[in-house]
Amino acid sequence: MADVEAGVSLDAAHDDGSAKVSSSALQPSPPLRQHTARWLEPASRRRRLVFAAGIYIACVFAFALIAGDRLTTHTAYNHFAHLADAWLHGRHDLRFGAPGYAGNNDFAVFEGRTHISFPPFPALLMLPFVALARSPENFRDAQFVVWLAGVGPAVLFLVLEKLRRTERAPRSEKENLQLALLFAFGTVYFFTAVQGTVWFAAHVVGVGLTALFVLCALDAKHPALAGLLLGLMFLTRVTTLLIGVFFLFEAMRASYTVRSTVELRRGVDYRKLARLCALAAVPVCCALGVASWLNGQRYHDLRPWAFGHEYLTVGWQTRIRTWGLFNYHFLPRNLGVMWASLPWNVAPKGAARTPGTWPFTISGHGLALWFTSPLYLWLLRPLKSKATALTWAAFAAASGPMVMNLCYQNSGWFQFGYRFSNDYAVLLFIMLAVGVRRMGRVFWVAAAWSVSWNLLGAVTFEREAYGALYSRDPNAFFPPD
Repeated sequence: MADVEAGVSLDAAHDDGSAKVSSSALQPSPPLRQHTARWLEPASRRRRLVFAAGIYIACVFAFALIAGDRLTTHTAYNHFAHLADAWLHGRHDLRFGAPGYAGNNDFAVFEGRTHISFPPFPALLMLPFVALARSPENFRDAQFVVWLAGVGPAVLFLVLEKLRRTERAPRSEKENLQLALLFAFGTVYFFTAVQGTVWFAAHVVGVGLTALFVLCALDAKHPALAGLLLGLMFLTRVTTLLIGVFFLFEAMRASYTVRSTVELRRGVDYRKLARLCALAAVPVCCALGVASWLNGQRYHDLRPWAFGHEYLTVGWQTRIRTWGLFNYHFLPRNLGVMWASLPWNVAPKGAARTPGTWPFTISGHGLALWFTSPLYLWLLRPLKSKATALTWAAFAAASGPMVMNLCYQNSGWFQFGYRFSNDYAVLLFIMLAVGVRRMGRVFWVAAAWSVSWNLLGAVTFEREAYGALYSRDPNAFFPPD
C-alpha cells in the first residue's frame, strides 16, 4: 500500500513538473523579453523608429493592395522614366519622342525636340532602376512609387513625436500614430499614392521630402541637410521652395539667447542666425544652379523655375500664352474647386436612376478639400497656448505654395480630390497636432468620413470599371443645369 502511495506521489510530482515545463516553454525566454523591451522602451529612439517602420510597412502594404495590377507593368504616363532614359543616353530630350501609349499628354516641344517639363528629381531617383531595366517600358514605375509612398507618413510620425518630446505639441504617442495614419488614408494622399503616373509620382516624392525637411528644420537642428532637402523639394515640386520660411522661423527661435519681450533685439544671436541660414542656403543655391543649367541646355532659359511647362502641347496652351503659368486670373476658378466642388446628381428631378449606375458624379477637377478631409476644419479654431508660434510658422510655410497653386493655370485636372494640397499637407497636420483642442468623438466621425471618401478615390480613380463615376468634361467645374 505504501508502495502504491509512493508511486502515486511520484507520478503527481512528475505531472506537476511537466505542467511547469510546458507552461514555461510557451513563454518567451528572459533574454528575448529583455531584447523586446529594450527596443520598445518608452521614450526611446528605437521605439520611435520601430513605430515609424511599422507605419511604413502598413502603408506600403495597403497601397500595394489597392494599386493591384498597376504594380506589374509601366503606367501610361511614365514621363520620369523616359527622362531618366534620356540622361542614360547622354541627352536632355527623348530619343524617340513622346511614346504612343501616352496620348501626347503633357510633353513639351521646343525647337522640334520633345522634353519632359516636370522638375527632374523623381527621374534621378528612378535612374538606376531604369538602367537595370534597360528601357522605360521595362521599368515598373507605379511599383517604385508605392515603395516610396510609405516614407511620408512614417517620417510625419517622427516629426509629431519630436514635437511631443520637446513639449511643443500636446498629443500623446497614440494620437501621433493616429494622425500619421490619418494623413496616409484620410487625405488625398491616399488616392495619390496608388497611381504611379508622373503627376502623382511627384507628389509622393514631394511629401516624403517635405516631411524629412520639417524633421531636420525643427529647432534648426540640421541646417545643411534641411537646405539640401529644400533644394530637392524645389526640383520635385517648384512651389514647395516657399516652405523654406519654416526653417527661417525655427532658426530665429534657435538663435534667441534671451527671451526678452521688452528688448527682443538684444535676445537674438545674429551671428548664429546668419550661420544657420548660410548653411541652409548653400545647398538650395546649388539646386537652383542645377535647375538653371538644365533649363539653359534645353530651352536657352536660365531661370531655375522655367522647366518648360510653357511649351506643353496641351489644349490650354492658349491661356498659358495669354496669362502665363501663374496669374490672379486663375484664382477664382481654383478657389471654387478647392472649396465648393461637390458630387452632383446627374438624374433630372423625378427621373429614375439607371440600374447599375452611380447616384452621383465627381468632377474631373476634383472634390473640395474640406469635403474629402473634413478634419481640416478643426484648423479654423486653434488652441491658444505656448505653441502658437509653431502654429504660425507652419501656417506661413503652408501659405506660400497654397497661394501659388491657387493662382496656377491648372486646377489639378484630372483628379479625385484637390491633389495640390499634398504640397503643404504635412504642415497642416503639424497645425492639427499643435492646435486641436481635443480629438474627441466628433473629430473621429470626421476622420471616418475622410478615410471612407479617400478610400473611394483610391479604389475608383483612373479605373476603367468606374469611369462613369467621373466627369471628363474639362469645362464642367460644377453641376450642369
